[in-house]
Amino acid sequence: MNIQSMTGRQRGASLIVVLILLLLMTVMGLAVLRGTTMEERMTANLYDRSLSFQAAESALREGEALARVTAVTAVPSSNCTDGVCSLPDPTQADRWLDTSFSGWRSASTNLADTNTPMPSAKYIVEYMGMTPTWPACDRSVPIDPLCMAPRFRITAISDDADRSVVLLQTTYNVR
Repeated sequence: MNIQSMTGRQRGASLIVVLILLLLMTVMGLAVLRGTTMEERMTANLYDRSLSFQAAESALREGEALARVTAVTAVPSSNCTDGVCSLPDPTQADRWLDTSFSGWRSASTNLADTNTPMPSAKYIVEYMGMTPTWPACDRSVPIDPLCMAPRFRITAISDDADRSVVLLQTTYNVR
């Protein structure tokens, strides 16, 4: 067989193989790029949720401080006054679930790092009645004056538009 006839039949075959390999490498590169973009979005969402959680937790702590002061002063007899609310009505929906409820108190979002944009947060402190401070202390006769203490439900939410929404709630006994 002649060498010239063999090379004539193989012309262009390596070009097709190289183009197929190039196409495969491009598809693999795009898949890696898509995965990296998704990981960046996940990281940004986690960071945003973390900031919202910190803002809500900070508002929760402010609510606890307000509950300590409120326990000494006075709880409103009905409705809410500047974030402090009377006993909830068990026949009504919870205040914090009601979208038309306007008794929230805005929390301060002061951070040591002023370069971090902190989401806004708000909270309410609801008086839940008096509760025993140790088990069965309210069953003794006469009741020890130190037995009963005011209990508050504090709800904090960080819900800026286009950000993660975090709602935290705690029950707080004041002694």
